[in-house]
Amino acid sequence: MPSARGVADNKASPATGWNAPSAPHARWRCLIDGRSGSGKTELARAIAAAWPEVQLVKLDDFYPGWDGLDAASAMVPQILSSLRWQEWNWGADEPGRWHELDGDHPIVIEGVGAVSRASAPVADHTIWVELDDTTRKKRALERDGDTYAPHWERWALQELRFIARENPQGLAHEIRDGNAAASWP
Repeated sequence: MPSARGVADNKASPATGWNAPSAPHARWRCLIDGRSGSGKTELARAIAAAWPEVQLVKLDDFYPGWDGLDAASAMVPQILSSLRWQEWNWGADEPGRWHELDGDHPIVIEGVGAVSRASAPVADHTIWVELDDTTRKKRALERDGDTYAPHWERWALQELRFIARENPQGLAHEIRDGNAAASWP
């Protein structure tokens, strides 16, 4: 099956999931992207449940505020090389504590902005989670309610700019349906 990168990709397909011979290895690096409410976190949690040694990093934990999509996206390749990241303290609106990752265990990073032209080449597998706008918004606002509602349009504009500039769908090895994102493989 041709991948989004234009080469044969026999590792996975949206219909069949992950093939056993290509199961994640100890130093596997996976990036999961998609618009808000698409199912990225559900998929990442399913991967972590299937492989408990996976270290899960959520961009939600280090976006530097509501205008921080690009800044967090730029941190992804640095996290994969340095194996550390600094959380964002949303309550104090300032950087928080540092977290260390174990380079000998798989890492999954999920969030809007995870897959970019800078991050995709340093990952073993990249996934785009696709879902229609109406369902995404409903899910996101049910999940985050009044905290997110006033920022929905502001965040959506950042997503659109990021997608236009970085083309994460085109960089993805795999495109998953957000309606079935909670299953892995």
